[in-house]
Amino acid sequence: MKRTKLHCFLRLPPTTSLWTRMRDFQGIDTSLLKELKSCCAKETNFLPRESGLKLMESLTEDHNGVSAKSRDTRVEDLWSLTSFFGYSTQTFVQSVSLLDRFLTIMKVQPKHLPCIGVCCLHIAAKMVEEEDNISPTHELIRISQSKFTVSDLGRMEKIISEKLSVEPKAVTALTFLHLYYRAFMSMISPREEMPSIVRLEAQLKACLCRLVFSKAKPSVLALALIAHEIETLKFMTLSKIVQQLQRNLKISDSLLLHWKELVASCMAAYCSSECVKPDHRKLVWIVSRRTAQNLQANYFRVPILPTIPEGSWDEIESEDSYEDMSSGEESPCGSPGSDGEGSFFLTSFLKCRK
Repeated sequence: MKRTKLHCFLRLPPTTSLWTRMRDFQGIDTSLLKELKSCCAKETNFLPRESGLKLMESLTEDHNGVSAKSRDTRVEDLWSLTSFFGYSTQTFVQSVSLLDRFLTIMKVQPKHLPCIGVCCLHIAAKMVEEEDNISPTHELIRISQSKFTVSDLGRMEKIISEKLSVEPKAVTALTFLHLYYRAFMSMISPREEMPSIVRLEAQLKACLCRLVFSKAKPSVLALALIAHEIETLKFMTLSKIVQQLQRNLKISDSLLLHWKELVASCMAAYCSSECVKPDHRKLVWIVSRRTAQNLQANYFRVPILPTIPEGSWDEIESEDSYEDMSSGEESPCGSPGSDGEGSFFLTSFLKCRK
């Protein structure tokens, strides 16, 4: 009898243990894997020149050239403008790609950097956004508070287009992030949890605000972002898929670990209370002294008017207080972008970059 029970026990189907769930993952879809490998073959065509990146890292603010700090500040401005005009993450990523590639092949004076940055954003918007969603050039210049003209922007756009391979389907880290996400969603069961793609995109934007991440291959950076998020959320069963992607795309453990540690450092800095997120910045309008004096002379305060209750006259007379009409309005000097960007990150991080 004991032997029979033991025999039956050994023939029972395995339990849903961690090992079993990891073993049951299916392989990567053939067509998706082919697309991933095709993008890997193209990604080097859209990388900034390494020697130019090293030069920017070596420069300080005193040199007659674009330093890493100046570049990072300009990318943060592009993030602010992207949020203000409602452009997509793809537009922002494409604009950063154009900016980095141009800065690493051309000798640029710091005074021309604002024009180059806005121009890269405008080119990216025309490649990605719907025509009705693209802001006019004069509006883009006005909101960016730049000193160049529409004709200056047109000339710069021509220069950038001639020097770079401006392609709508340029391979970026966002390209791989979406492809990896598709791979994960096709391989996990419906009951498995997966990190939010919106949060992963927000983390990618934060990383791109640092020049060091321009050195990473897009395929490696995107996988490092996902691997870091999986570890943070403790979705350990998904690590098996990361290993499959590594093996198929020939990404070494040491390389992935290096960029995953840099991503972790960036996220810790980005989520600190000292960080002013680019899309949370307030617009600061610069006006002349005469305009400022006229504004002060003509300043007046709009009286606060109570709302009109919908009840009867008897109910109105019995009310002692009224709701302030202006309480629900947003300040015109408020944040130009979404207030939800910071919420894409874990509350346990709440420590960010400056």
